[in-house]
Amino acid sequence: MKLKPIIEKTNLHPRNQHRLGYNFDELSTVCPELQQFVAINEHNIDSSDSEQAKQTIDFSNPQAVKALNKALLIANYDIKNWDIPDNYLCPPIPGRVDYIHYIADLLASANNGIIPEGENVQVLDIGIGANCIYPMLGNSVYGWSFVGTEIDEKAIQNCKKIIENNPKLMDFISLQLQTESRFIFKNIITPEDRFSLTVCNPPFHNSQEEATKASIRKINNLENTRTKEPVLNFGGQNAELWCDGGESGFVTQMIFESAKYPMQCLWFTTLVSKKENLSSFYKTLNKVNVAEVKTIDMAQGQKTSRILAWTFQTEAQQKLWKF
Repeated sequence: MKLKPIIEKTNLHPRNQHRLGYNFDELSTVCPELQQFVAINEHNIDSSDSEQAKQTIDFSNPQAVKALNKALLIANYDIKNWDIPDNYLCPPIPGRVDYIHYIADLLASANNGIIPEGENVQVLDIGIGANCIYPMLGNSVYGWSFVGTEIDEKAIQNCKKIIENNPKLMDFISLQLQTESRFIFKNIITPEDRFSLTVCNPPFHNSQEEATKASIRKINNLENTRTKEPVLNFGGQNAELWCDGGESGFVTQMIFESAKYPMQCLWFTTLVSKKENLSSFYKTLNKVNVAEVKTIDMAQGQKTSRILAWTFQTEAQQKLWKF
């Protein structure tokens, strides 16, 4: 019996630990609850022998995806205790850590090519969700400090629980409830704050109906079947998935607000899922007189996304930033 060789996921960032896929035997050892979801991937078997095959999980099963996340966080990022409430977004870790690696490279561009590490690198996470994923990964990989904001109090409480259950995070992650949902940076950034970065995975649907249709499409693509019922492993709450104006409205608001804090943040960044929104964002960035804009392409599996990054600081000012 011959297994098909492991194909390196070269579309992931070169420093991404998940480029060679998942070792389910090792992951099940550190997180036994994962084992019940591991199955044979029939598509990866050599026809001469069907007894062995590459292992996988059913990525349309929310409990399986959550168990995989728990295992990856234990095995790769030393996060021993992590959980999220039902119906909240369960993020794919390889894609989330890709974002962290690419923005680390962005900071290196203003630091003589050296990625700045340690708690003096302060990062603002807009919409931390219930999963606390960017602060956990950013702190684990680079030792950065984070402020996580959220309009959902239940999500904030779950992040607090995650931090308390992983004491090594307590000195590096703080949480702040945004009391006015129409604002992004207002009420959050104070005159004393200096953030090296902001990160954001914005809600990109215009309505709950649109988000539901997208979830159904995703399930159908994964299972190669037809269903009319959304499965909530991909995303739960309205603040995580949709808002008035969708991704376009949210990021446009973010750009306009960022202009009020030009010297308090080195690089503002956000994920952009819909490529067709970029031209509008570029126009808005031009209106607020940014000094530099970068668009960083990312790809995970069949999904293509990109990071939009902008700064109000000139190249000379960037070099003077103290990490």
